[in-house]
Amino acid sequence: MSDCLFCKIIAGEIPSNKVYEDEICYAFRDIAPQMPTHILVVPKAHTANISDAADLPDAVLAGLIRAIGKIAKAEGLQNGFRVISNCGPDACQSVPHLHFHILGGGPMSEKMA
Repeated sequence: MSDCLFCKIIAGEIPSNKVYEDEICYAFRDIAPQMPTHILVVPKAHTANISDAADLPDAVLAGLIRAIGKIAKAEGLQNGFRVISNCGPDACQSVPHLHFHILGGGPMSEKMA
């Protein structure tokens, strides 16, 4: 999608602090981190959100989950981390490209909202 912020980051048109990349996904540090570790993992194939993820091949979905685990391990998040995917305006999804937030690096509240 030509006007998608994350598609432009993946294409290298907009700079990012890349932490991981493979044939399925691209991961980079969030520019406004909410925890000491805050990384976004995005599929290279444009998909608006998790509701539309059924259109992605199973290998892509599995690859995203595997990448999240690899990234968390590489970041030293052995005490735990949280994975979040906002979907739609009520969930404050700010970029309409499926993405997962990896949050960690310290204790979090049990409250999710």
